[in-house]
Amino acid sequence: VGIAFVLPSFLMVLALSWAYVRFGGLPWMQGMFYGIGAAVIAIIARSTVKLTKLTLKKDSLLWAIFGVLAISTAVTSREIIWLVVLGGVVALAAKAMPRKIIVGNAGTIAMTAALSGGGSLAGIFLYFAKAGMFVFGSGLAILPFLYGGVVEGHDWLNDRQFLDAVAVAMITPGPVVITVAFIGFLVAGVAGATAAALGVFLPVYVVVVALAPSYKKWAKNPQLNAFVRGVTAAATGAIAGAVIVLARRSIYDVPTALIGIVSLAVLFRWKIPEPALIAVAAGVGLALHHS
Repeated sequence: VGIAFVLPSFLMVLALSWAYVRFGGLPWMQGMFYGIGAAVIAIIARSTVKLTKLTLKKDSLLWAIFGVLAISTAVTSREIIWLVVLGGVVALAAKAMPRKIIVGNAGTIAMTAALSGGGSLAGIFLYFAKAGMFVFGSGLAILPFLYGGVVEGHDWLNDRQFLDAVAVAMITPGPVVITVAFIGFLVAGVAGATAAALGVFLPVYVVVVALAPSYKKWAKNPQLNAFVRGVTAAATGAIAGAVIVLARRSIYDVPTALIGIVSLAVLFRWKIPEPALIAVAAGVGLALHHS
């Protein structure tokens, strides 16, 4: 089931990655992504609003956690993992503090934080495995983490390439996190794309399969639910901050600002498929680039 869910979009991303590398320097390709970048920001912004309404509601504590992560991500241009975890701990302490506190996850968190690597296939796999561990609530939650590592940490991609990677993920069906395949392809070709995709998806599926038998036992656990709500609020805040970070890179003149504003207005007014909106933005960008 997992392979069937991911494989079609993975193959499409591989094809688009090849075309991007092959034709990316041509004016028509640059024109298309000129328009697409602003539309992608509008899509992420609209998704963030929907996530906020769904996860935060009128809970003042969750809004506070959201605000801290939104500001920290916007200022630092990266998702601060320990703040995400702290958001879960704060929600746990405020809403469902257990009588007996068991300390046992610090080693796991430290080990996870230590996972890193360079541009080798093993390094790519380990980095994206770490990224996959911090996807809460929505696949979009991975974007601020990826930006901080891929662009500013490892310097694998520049700002423009990262935005194009997000755009490619929006074009294809399937999960947004398939953007990692595009990133992996630019770093190390087909092998890099495969390592990145396996790194993100494989650990998650292993954990889900391993924990599935215990779902009924833990699903209504108040401590676990409180922690997850706090972490989800933090992740949503990180996405909101990432919108600001990415917007600074993709909306930099009057035409892109207009594309972004119109795209956002269309998304709020009508239920238009995201690929259709991106296609229109690409056409507008191409026309503007050649005018």
